[in-house]
Amino acid sequence: MDTFKKNFLSEGYVAIPELLTTDEVKELQAIYNQLLSEKEKTIGLRSDLAGNTVAENEKMERITQIMRPSLVEEKLQNHHVYQKALQWAKQLLGDDMDLDFDMLINKAPHTNTETPWHQDAAYWIDLPDKRAASCWIALDNVHEENGCMWFLPVKEQEVLPHQSLSGGGALYCNSDTTGAQAVPLLAGGCTFHDGFTLHYSKGNTTNGPRRALILNFRPKQMILLEREQGMDHTGDRKKRS
Repeated sequence: MDTFKKNFLSEGYVAIPELLTTDEVKELQAIYNQLLSEKEKTIGLRSDLAGNTVAENEKMERITQIMRPSLVEEKLQNHHVYQKALQWAKQLLGDDMDLDFDMLINKAPHTNTETPWHQDAAYWIDLPDKRAASCWIALDNVHEENGCMWFLPVKEQEVLPHQSLSGGGALYCNSDTTGAQAVPLLAGGCTFHDGFTLHYSKGNTTNGPRRALILNFRPKQMILLEREQGMDHTGDRKKRS
């Protein structure tokens, strides 16, 4: 554990090869697929991070994002993956860490649409306590061809200038990414990264989906402060204020 914490604090990210068992992965895959198929259930929480660049007669979502899925699916809310990830977040950043929000991000087969380089903090409001950890859980075996995570450490706690993709969708920033590292994982593995760490993933060129469950943690007092300022991570994704 000490090595994981040291790497997280020095590099801004760390890989955990086995967070979930095979049975736990299968349980989450079933819940995940149900949420992807039930578009009515996720109205207002769902978007395509690829932006509105597909012709109107092409309705396929390339990078499906569903914010706060546990709000609409009790089976997900009660799954012990949340407690497993929370224990890791506490070990990495302190006992006052708690779940801020969750989300699903799925890359559909043969869409080959990258998620551009960005920092998660570009989406968040500025808070006095900067501690945060995003747990990116692979529900499929992930590698470069289907969109595994790439990381580039940022040593300073600063947010680089970000822009929105044409037609909306994800934020991106321009930065020298020399030295970036790909992190392939088996299903059930995960990474943790902080809000200032630059990260990216290539498009999915394979026959299968690339399903990821992301759990975001920060200090309990900062979550309360967010909510007081109206930030509940269910609305439109915007640059931080």
